[in-house]
Amino acid sequence: MSAEDLPDPTRVEGAPHPRETERLRGQARAEADFRDAFNTGRLHHGWMLTGPRGVGKATLAWRIARFLLSDPGGMFAPESLDTDPDSALAHRIRAGAEPGVFVLKRGANATETGLSQDIRVDEVRRAKSFLHLSAAEGGRRVVIVDAADEMNTQAANALLKLLEEPPERVTFLLVTHQPARLLPTIRSRCRELRLATLGPADMAQALEAAGVMLEDEDAAGLTALAGGSVGEAVRLVNLEGMEAYARLVALFATLPRLDRAQAVALAERLAGKQNETRLDLTLGLLDLFLARLARAGLQGPPVPEAAPGEAEVMARLAPDGAAALKWATLAQTLGARARHGRAVNLDPAALVMDMVLEMTAAAA
Repeated sequence: MSAEDLPDPTRVEGAPHPRETERLRGQARAEADFRDAFNTGRLHHGWMLTGPRGVGKATLAWRIARFLLSDPGGMFAPESLDTDPDSALAHRIRAGAEPGVFVLKRGANATETGLSQDIRVDEVRRAKSFLHLSAAEGGRRVVIVDAADEMNTQAANALLKLLEEPPERVTFLLVTHQPARLLPTIRSRCRELRLATLGPADMAQALEAAGVMLEDEDAAGLTALAGGSVGEAVRLVNLEGMEAYARLVALFATLPRLDRAQAVALAERLAGKQNETRLDLTLGLLDLFLARLARAGLQGPPVPEAAPGEAEVMARLAPDGAAALKWATLAQTLGARARHGRAVNLDPAALVMDMVLEMTAAAA
């Protein structure tokens, strides 16, 4: 399998690539922090872009790359990171052909039959070669690491050496969903730009830019279910996750007298290897339902609802703090069971049915 045949690990399926996204919604604070550092002559060579998965970290990295490579400056300090979308630079970046940018990401696995599970040291060596070969051109260069917490130990140590002795006019942008997984020495050599989760209005605009059109009430529910993550929202839309969650809520509305016909239909819908993606979605939604249920016991029913009738179901099943503790404990137990079941290839229908029955017993 050639490199061109590999899926791009930096792209959410069904959404534009971050390098193709001109606007970034809901992250004005992070953009302003970077722009202020640039305008005051405090541009650090290493930046960590942190925050939950799917909130625009990679999009911001590409906006910064376009901004820096456009050679901003002059008499007036730039007031935004916006650049000319019709420039030759913008066209090269959208085409993935800009020689001033290197993307450090997961490459092929050892057998070259698919993607590696982590970023390996060979990929960092390619970044080092890029910096060496492009140094003669004398312009700015940008290395985007997406995602930095996917580096294995050897790759992380190799990147650390580059950060310790950074080449001139090079900016490292480390996209990281879990900064605690990075070496402390890497974190100490980078400045942090923290991105926040998106609210319903920003979510609707971001999804519209990604080609997903929603009604206002759908945007509010999807924002709640996706945790303010555009990437997760796109995944849920593509996999019909909102409809799947609504079916779960309808099923759990029958507790503690479980509608077994509904439960069996749910389990049977997940059987077979062809339904692995649907199974993973359902397990994730079950975990999310339990988390929202536990939270409802402490904070009251969710507002807005992520599915019709959700608030009523949760008010009944989690009326107080004692119920919240019960559901939170069960969430941990069932989460571990789901992970084990997937690891040892348990029958999907049996796994999900077992989890539903555990929830029924807890509701009783």
